[in-house]
Amino acid sequence: MLIIAGKLYVAPEDRDKYVESHHDLIQRARSQPGCLDLVIAADPIEEGRINMFEHWESEEQLAAWREIADPPAPVSEILGGDLQKHQISSSGPPF
Repeated sequence: MLIIAGKLYVAPEDRDKYVESHHDLIQRARSQPGCLDLVIAADPIEEGRINMFEHWESEEQLAAWREIADPPAPVSEILGGDLQKHQISSSGPPF
């Protein structure tokens, strides 16, 4: 199981446009085999921050998605951020 999570920064005035431009990609990804979740969302506190989260059953299913993903054309320059891929060997309830 894989989780890709982190944040990106764009100009605050471009943040909502960036998130909206990924709406179709999110819908398509969530319908793909192995995609357990995918979210690209505006951060509620930092104006130029975008939070990203992907949850996949396997590296192979993620790779298959990336081959056909067809991401949107850039609507804003990415100014920075930190995204990490985590390989999960076990999961359970948080509490």
